[in-house]
Amino acid sequence: MHRKQRKEEALALLRAELAVGRSATTELTTRAAWLAWVRFAQHRFGAEPSPESDGLLVQYGTYAFTGRPMFTLDLTRQFGVNDDDGEHDHYVQVHCELRYEPEPALDAAGSFDSWYFHDTDADLDQWFAAMEKRLGLLRDRGPSEIELYEEPV
Repeated sequence: MHRKQRKEEALALLRAELAVGRSATTELTTRAAWLAWVRFAQHRFGAEPSPESDGLLVQYGTYAFTGRPMFTLDLTRQFGVNDDDGEHDHYVQVHCELRYEPEPALDAAGSFDSWYFHDTDADLDQWFAAMEKRLGLLRDRGPSEIELYEEPV
């Protein structure tokens, strides 16, 4: 594991992980993005002291978030944020969204979501393996679009 970093550094760290080993001419595959996100997910951040304050989410499905239907794989890291009194205030999510042109095989995959929370008894490596298996259909594909962003929820 790595040193604990500030939550405010999360988006920059995700961008850096996605850049590892890539050149300007190398097309990003789902597998490369997944491996970068796994490295990012293994970093520990100074999250609030709560079992649900540092969560990982893998979700996918066909959605029209950008105005037209696209199969979207959203790799998300969620941090709990407390107020000055130490009470839960809100969450901040860091997203790596990979979007693919719709096609029957992707539409047939339906929708899916799965959470993992650090500081619980769940096994991170087992969760990663299960998620990677779910993403097999996308492994060697290059997304049509990729968007990295952070949002309060």
